[in-house]
Amino acid sequence: MSWTATARYGLEPAPGGLAFVQDLLNTLSAGKPREPDLLQTAEAARAWLDQALKSWSGVTHRPAPGIELTAEDVQGLRDFRHDLGRSLHAQLGDSTTEGGPAASLMTLPTALRLDEHGVIHAEPRGTGWRQVASLALIEVYQAQCTDTLRRLKSCRNTRCLTAFYDRSRNNSGVWHDVHVCGNAANLRNYRARKRAGADQV
Repeated sequence: MSWTATARYGLEPAPGGLAFVQDLLNTLSAGKPREPDLLQTAEAARAWLDQALKSWSGVTHRPAPGIELTAEDVQGLRDFRHDLGRSLHAQLGDSTTEGGPAASLMTLPTALRLDEHGVIHAEPRGTGWRQVASLALIEVYQAQCTDTLRRLKSCRNTRCLTAFYDRSRNNSGVWHDVHVCGNAANLRNYRARKRAGADQV
Protein backbone atom coordinates (compact mmCIF):
# COMPACT_ATOMS: atom_id res chain seq x y z
CA MET A 1 0.00 0.00 0.00
CA SER A 2 1.14 3.54 -0.68
CA TRP A 3 1.03 5.79 2.39
CA THR A 4 2.33 8.91 0.68
CA ALA A 5 2.73 11.16 3.73
CA THR A 6 4.64 8.56 5.75
CA ALA A 7 6.74 7.30 2.83
CA ARG A 8 8.26 10.72 2.18
CA TYR A 9 9.98 10.50 5.58
CA GLY A 10 11.39 7.07 4.74
CA LEU A 11 9.30 5.29 7.37
CA GLU A 12 7.50 1.97 7.46
CA PRO A 13 3.76 2.31 8.02
CA ALA A 14 2.11 1.18 11.21
CA PRO A 15 0.23 -2.14 10.94
CA GLY A 16 -3.34 -2.26 9.65
CA GLY A 17 -5.64 0.72 9.85
CA LEU A 18 -3.38 2.49 12.35
CA ALA A 19 -1.29 3.42 9.30
CA PHE A 20 -4.12 5.80 8.33
CA VAL A 21 -3.64 7.67 11.61
CA GLN A 22 0.13 7.75 11.15
CA ASP A 23 -0.25 9.03 7.59
CA LEU A 24 -2.65 11.77 8.69
CA LEU A 25 -0.15 12.92 11.33
CA ASN A 26 2.64 12.82 8.74
CA THR A 27 0.88 15.24 6.41
CA LEU A 28 2.59 17.96 8.44
CA SER A 29 5.62 19.84 7.20
CA ALA A 30 8.79 18.26 8.61
CA GLY A 31 12.15 16.80 7.61
CA LYS A 32 15.35 18.21 6.11
CA PRO A 33 14.75 19.76 3.67
CA ARG A 34 11.22 20.44 4.90
CA GLU A 35 8.46 18.62 3.09
CA PRO A 36 5.32 20.61 2.31
CA ASP A 37 2.19 20.41 4.45
CA LEU A 38 -0.15 18.07 2.55
CA LEU A 39 -3.16 19.77 4.17
CA GLN A 40 -2.11 23.27 3.16
CA THR A 41 -4.71 23.56 0.39
CA ALA A 42 -8.00 21.86 -0.40
CA GLU A 43 -6.53 20.37 -3.58
CA ALA A 44 -3.52 18.90 -1.74
CA ALA A 45 -5.74 17.62 1.09
CA ARG A 46 -8.10 15.89 -1.36
CA ALA A 47 -5.18 14.25 -3.19
CA TRP A 48 -3.73 12.96 0.09
CA LEU A 49 -7.11 11.73 1.35
CA ASP A 50 -7.96 9.88 -1.89
CA GLN A 51 -4.69 7.94 -1.72
CA ALA A 52 -4.91 7.35 2.05
CA LEU A 53 -8.44 5.96 1.78
CA LYS A 54 -7.36 3.57 -0.99
CA SER A 55 -4.49 2.36 1.17
CA TRP A 56 -6.77 2.06 4.22
CA SER A 57 -9.21 -0.03 2.21
CA GLY A 58 -6.36 -2.26 1.05
CA VAL A 59 -5.10 -3.05 4.55
CA THR A 60 -8.50 -3.35 6.25
CA HIS A 61 -10.22 -5.14 3.35
CA ARG A 62 -13.21 -2.85 3.75
CA PRO A 63 -14.69 -0.41 1.25
CA ALA A 64 -13.37 3.10 1.69
CA PRO A 65 -15.96 5.67 2.75
CA GLY A 66 -16.72 8.37 0.23
CA ILE A 67 -15.57 11.61 1.87
CA GLU A 68 -15.97 15.01 0.24
CA LEU A 69 -13.55 17.68 1.47
CA THR A 70 -14.45 21.31 0.87
CA ALA A 71 -12.12 24.28 1.15
CA GLU A 72 -13.79 25.03 4.50
CA ASP A 73 -12.87 21.54 5.77
CA VAL A 74 -9.12 22.04 5.42
CA GLN A 75 -8.61 24.17 8.53
CA GLY A 76 -10.77 21.80 10.58
CA LEU A 77 -8.68 18.84 9.41
CA ARG A 78 -5.43 20.66 10.26
CA ASP A 79 -6.78 21.51 13.71
CA PHE A 80 -7.80 17.90 14.26
CA ARG A 81 -4.33 16.70 13.20
CA HIS A 82 -2.79 19.06 15.75
CA ASP A 83 -5.14 17.91 18.53
CA LEU A 84 -4.58 14.25 17.66
CA GLY A 85 -0.81 14.73 17.83
CA ARG A 86 -1.16 16.41 21.23
CA SER A 87 -3.29 13.57 22.53
CA LEU A 88 -0.72 10.98 21.42
CA HIS A 89 1.99 12.91 23.28
CA ALA A 90 -0.26 13.00 26.35
CA GLN A 91 -0.98 9.25 26.32
CA LEU A 92 2.76 8.60 26.21
CA GLY A 93 3.22 10.84 29.25
CA ASP A 94 5.16 13.45 27.27
CA SER A 95 5.84 16.31 29.66
CA THR A 96 6.25 18.79 26.77
CA THR A 97 2.53 18.62 26.00
CA GLU A 98 0.48 21.42 27.48
CA GLY A 99 -3.20 20.93 28.15
CA GLY A 100 -5.37 18.00 27.23
CA PRO A 101 -6.93 16.99 23.93
CA ALA A 102 -9.48 19.31 22.40
CA ALA A 103 -13.16 18.71 23.08
CA SER A 104 -13.75 17.98 19.39
CA LEU A 105 -11.82 14.73 19.85
CA MET A 106 -14.43 13.53 22.31
CA THR A 107 -17.62 14.28 20.37
CA LEU A 108 -17.18 12.84 16.87
CA PRO A 109 -19.98 10.49 15.74
CA THR A 110 -19.51 6.85 14.79
CA ALA A 111 -21.93 3.99 14.13
CA LEU A 112 -21.74 0.31 15.01
CA ARG A 113 -22.96 -2.15 12.39
CA LEU A 114 -23.55 -5.87 12.84
CA ASP A 115 -22.81 -7.78 9.63
CA GLU A 116 -24.24 -11.06 8.40
CA HIS A 117 -21.38 -13.00 10.03
CA GLY A 118 -22.08 -11.55 13.47
CA VAL A 119 -19.07 -9.21 13.34
CA ILE A 120 -19.48 -5.67 14.66
CA HIS A 121 -17.88 -2.89 12.61
CA ALA A 122 -17.37 0.72 13.68
CA GLU A 123 -18.11 3.11 10.83
CA PRO A 124 -17.28 6.81 10.58
CA ARG A 125 -20.09 9.34 10.48
CA GLY A 126 -20.34 13.04 9.80
CA THR A 127 -19.18 14.88 6.71
CA GLY A 128 -15.97 16.45 5.50
CA TRP A 129 -13.13 16.69 8.03
CA ARG A 130 -15.36 15.27 10.78
CA GLN A 131 -15.77 12.04 8.83
CA VAL A 132 -11.99 11.80 8.35
CA ALA A 133 -11.52 12.45 12.07
CA SER A 134 -14.16 9.86 12.96
CA LEU A 135 -12.34 7.24 10.88
CA ALA A 136 -9.01 8.15 12.51
CA LEU A 137 -10.46 7.88 16.01
CA ILE A 138 -11.99 4.48 15.23
CA GLU A 139 -8.51 3.27 14.29
CA VAL A 140 -7.02 4.87 17.42
CA TYR A 141 -9.61 3.11 19.57
CA GLN A 142 -8.99 -0.26 17.91
CA ALA A 143 -5.24 0.20 18.40
CA GLN A 144 -5.87 0.91 22.09
CA CYS A 145 -7.83 -2.34 22.34
CA THR A 146 -4.97 -4.33 20.81
CA ASP A 147 -2.29 -2.41 22.79
CA THR A 148 -0.53 -1.21 19.64
CA LEU A 149 -1.32 2.49 20.01
CA ARG A 150 1.52 2.96 22.50
CA ARG A 151 3.93 2.18 19.67
CA LEU A 152 2.69 5.05 17.51
CA LYS A 153 4.85 7.98 18.55
CA SER A 154 5.88 11.44 17.45
CA CYS A 155 9.58 12.14 17.09
CA ARG A 156 10.92 13.72 20.28
CA ASN A 157 12.60 16.42 18.19
CA THR A 158 10.07 19.26 18.58
CA ARG A 159 11.17 20.70 15.23
CA CYS A 160 10.23 17.42 13.57
CA LEU A 161 7.30 15.59 15.28
CA THR A 162 7.16 13.00 12.49
CA ALA A 163 4.91 10.07 13.49
CA PHE A 164 6.64 6.69 13.54
CA TYR A 165 5.71 3.18 14.64
CA ASP A 166 8.20 1.94 17.22
CA ARG A 167 9.13 -1.64 16.36
CA SER A 168 11.87 -1.92 18.99
CA ARG A 169 11.49 -4.90 21.30
CA ASN A 170 11.13 -2.80 24.45
CA ASN A 171 9.22 0.08 22.78
CA SER A 172 12.00 2.52 23.68
CA GLY A 173 12.31 4.50 20.43
CA VAL A 174 12.04 8.28 20.66
CA TRP A 175 13.36 9.49 17.27
CA HIS A 176 11.73 8.92 13.90
CA ASP A 177 15.29 8.58 12.54
CA VAL A 178 18.09 8.12 15.04
CA HIS A 179 20.67 9.21 12.44
CA VAL A 180 18.92 12.53 11.77
CA CYS A 181 17.07 13.70 14.87
CA GLY A 182 18.85 11.41 17.33
CA ASN A 183 22.38 12.41 16.31
CA ALA A 184 21.52 16.12 16.36
CA ALA A 185 20.09 15.84 19.89
CA ASN A 186 23.01 13.76 21.14
CA LEU A 187 25.45 16.32 19.72
CA ARG A 188 23.62 19.18 21.45
CA ASN A 189 23.67 17.26 24.76
CA TYR A 190 27.36 16.46 24.35
CA ARG A 191 28.22 20.14 23.73
CA ALA A 192 26.10 21.19 26.72
CA ARG A 193 27.96 18.71 28.95
CA LYS A 194 31.32 19.98 27.68
CA ARG A 195 30.33 23.59 28.39
CA ALA A 196 29.10 22.64 31.86
CA GLY A 197 32.39 20.82 32.53
CA ALA A 198 34.46 23.79 31.32
CA ASP A 199 32.48 26.16 33.58
CA GLN A 200 33.35 24.01 36.62
CA VAL A 201 37.09 24.12 35.94
